[in-house]
Amino acid sequence: MTDIPHDTEFGDLELWFVTGSQHLYGEEALEIVDEHSGEIAASLSASDQIPVDVVHKPVLTTRDAIEEIVMEANATENCVGLITWMHTFSPAKMWIRGLQALEKPFVHLHTQYNERLPYSEIDMDFMNVNQSAHGGREFGHIVSRLDVDRKVVVGHWEDDAVLEQLGTWTRAACAWYDLRGAKIARFGDNMRDVAVTEGDKVAAEMTFGATVDGYGLGDLVEYVDAVSTAEIDDLVATYEDEYELAPELAEDGEKRDSLREAARIELGIRAFLEDGEFVGFTTTFENLTGLTQLPGLAVQRLMADGYGFGPEGDWKSALLTRAMKVMGRGLEGGTSLMEHYTYDLADETVLGAHMLEICESIAGEQPRLEIHPLDIGGKADPVRSVFDAAAGPAVNATVVDVGDRFRMIVNDVETVEPAEDLPNLPVARALWDPQPGFETAIEAWIKAGGAHHTGYSQAVTAQHLKDFAEMADIEFLHVDEETDLDDFERELQWNETYHRLN
Repeated sequence: MTDIPHDTEFGDLELWFVTGSQHLYGEEALEIVDEHSGEIAASLSASDQIPVDVVHKPVLTTRDAIEEIVMEANATENCVGLITWMHTFSPAKMWIRGLQALEKPFVHLHTQYNERLPYSEIDMDFMNVNQSAHGGREFGHIVSRLDVDRKVVVGHWEDDAVLEQLGTWTRAACAWYDLRGAKIARFGDNMRDVAVTEGDKVAAEMTFGATVDGYGLGDLVEYVDAVSTAEIDDLVATYEDEYELAPELAEDGEKRDSLREAARIELGIRAFLEDGEFVGFTTTFENLTGLTQLPGLAVQRLMADGYGFGPEGDWKSALLTRAMKVMGRGLEGGTSLMEHYTYDLADETVLGAHMLEICESIAGEQPRLEIHPLDIGGKADPVRSVFDAAAGPAVNATVVDVGDRFRMIVNDVETVEPAEDLPNLPVARALWDPQPGFETAIEAWIKAGGAHHTGYSQAVTAQHLKDFAEMADIEFLHVDEETDLDDFERELQWNETYHRLN
């Protein structure tokens, strides 16, 4: 299964293609530069790798023009970032004011129009126009001198590797754009006495641009109680079309009313989120006053529709899963809230699950709706969707508040088929081999302070998340097949020193 369709997701979002040059080479050269720039922008825009329109902007040759285009980009709501390219030498002092004013992320595309040297035809006219090799270095110098964050992509603009890097960065930029001004609703508070799900919500708004606000269960229950019988009938009919139902949830089943109540809760939460224009939410089993069952199926289906989610009040997981949902739109595989639940120490695998709330987008089979007792929360037995995650490569990521900053930790994993059936485990789940191996991966995660909740994705890669972390200016740690524990511990120490000094 995949998340929501690609063609409805990125809408009218744009990347602006900005080319630097100067008047030294004459108007004819600038016309050639502009023609080449337009051709490259159109080609990038048509690429399946890049999920938004790439808009060609006029060639920039003066300080005022550069600052003007930057201010326009800052003020243009649907512009998620810039691609900058130096076709000729563009004296970098011209870029200072513009770069200092830039509020959008940008990627420096270090390419040139021609892939190969035209050996038999090359002359000084060609050399005057095609100067990316040193024009890009001049631009790169001033960006580094100003200490402005950016991505650098090197290679010919038609190469698959370049398009892949640009597409990955663009998806991260779209997630960054999505969180600016986004709203997360917390139904109830944090799970009592838990450390890792806490954090500084003011710092989160300063860092990610998203607000995290709490709402009493009474606010939600009003929406749940307002759901009509007809709305419930329609949603239950959808359940029957989309799922295999356990016999007790069938039309004449003894637990049919529980299925209807699950539908009522889903409709109530959905209406609350839509009215408040929220992109994510949290719940906690320690605050369910007014609800008859812990939201399980509701959360699973809302996540499948693109909402971020965090259990037990874990708003950082809600932010992260939302960002990963946006990054993964239209890609194969899904994204879900996940939890490191238990181990098979003989096979050195991790069983990931949660009480109820695993997103159906990662399912490797048709989910089955079931109802089982839940000893946590003190409410009626909740309905949930049960399935095994599809096998294949994936990532687990977490964002933690380490006191003076946020830290993102990512672990590459290989999801595998369970060695045996799990007939008595009444929740959705994923079983994976962590890279580079069980002991190294787990020790590195723990030493980095990684949470038990993660954003798990078969669509998003560590590179998507690294690009996003760089835009947010947060610490990034990657546990992959090359990780060595001694090196990882040194990286933790160096990062600590850097961030304390910075």
